[in-house]
Amino acid sequence: MSMVSEIVADGPRGPGSEARIRGRREVVGRQRILFVCTANVDRSRTAEDLYRADPRYEVLSAGTSAHAQTPVTREMLLWADRVFVMSEREDRHRTLLRLRFPEVECPVVDLDVEDRWRRGDPELVRRLLKSLVPHLGTPQPRRDQ
Repeated sequence: MSMVSEIVADGPRGPGSEARIRGRREVVGRQRILFVCTANVDRSRTAEDLYRADPRYEVLSAGTSAHAQTPVTREMLLWADRVFVMSEREDRHRTLLRLRFPEVECPVVDLDVEDRWRRGDPELVRRLLKSLVPHLGTPQPRRDQ
């Protein structure tokens, strides 16, 4: 079973939840994107919401804290083609990933988005898009088949 088939998109979230890591199908040509913040409640979940329907990407989100909704795992980092952390300056997300998973080498981009807004807040969405569009383009809606 490939690493891609180990990831689940819509499983339950919560402590101890490896729920999102089992049973996802590989979709050829789609980049796998992981968004990481501290608690996986507001910033990374908003970023995931923005790109979830985009046919170019498979997206997941996770948090660096032990109490995160979905704590980041080694398997998630290995699955991801690219990782976007919310704030190295404020939260040391990149540093925490490197310290916790030194054996995993993956491209990590720091978005420098502070933890100031609730999930889906228009200002958070604006800041995320400003940082993400140069890397991922404008989120695209999924086309009906």
